[in-house]
Amino acid sequence: MARVAVVTGAGTGIGEGIARCLAREGMTVVVAELNQATGEAVASKLEKLGGRGRFIATDVTDLASVDAMMQQVLNEFGRVDVLVNNAYPTNSLPAAALEQDDERLERAFTAGFRAAVRTMKLAQPGMAAQRWGRIINICSLNGVNAHPMTVDYNSAKEALRAYTRTVAVEWAKDGITANVICPGAATSAYKMMEEFAPQMIGDILKLVPMGYMGDPEADIGPVATFLASEGSRYMTGNTLFVDGGGHINGVPWRPEG
Repeated sequence: MARVAVVTGAGTGIGEGIARCLAREGMTVVVAELNQATGEAVASKLEKLGGRGRFIATDVTDLASVDAMMQQVLNEFGRVDVLVNNAYPTNSLPAAALEQDDERLERAFTAGFRAAVRTMKLAQPGMAAQRWGRIINICSLNGVNAHPMTVDYNSAKEALRAYTRTVAVEWAKDGITANVICPGAATSAYKMMEEFAPQMIGDILKLVPMGYMGDPEADIGPVATFLASEGSRYMTGNTLFVDGGGHINGVPWRPEG
């Protein structure tokens, strides 16, 4: 029986890259995406890769929407084998900590932390019952290295990283692994930063040993595929930096502000 994977934010970027790689493994991939046009487009292409695609409209800033998506998946497929929490809204420009109000921080924690917690808690009973499950949470080097101007994003992602490590301990006895990927990829957020602060991007790339920002499908997707496989069964609670070595040198930019 084909594995069932849920990938949030799979309509573009890293989520799409991971969805395509999981489909190549023959999985049924639920494209949990806010944008209907991109979500349906990605889902429609997955069958040609060897899997099956199912689009479900999902807004990670709305916990009721997240709950509804997961319930629909469980009703339709009976379980979730692989869960990838990737979605995060990228419509806010970078801003210093003192410039960010409670509303912005709340939005970041809802989308970047609480939504992922809801999906994990809803997927866990089925994973535990079959004694097999793979949780893969996409976090960020921004939080690990405390990059300035993105304290909302950093904080939410670090909270998710801590939560992931904790459930890795608590759920290991149930055959569930939980790991984190901190990717370095040319996503829409990266492209927005290119426009906002091109000098920062230039400085970042100088300190990436491999000299380029990764491709979501060719560089990030295969690592997620491994974490979703039987081969990763003895690996849990880890943070994998899939960034061309960029994490080695720490924070390469410190803008004023």
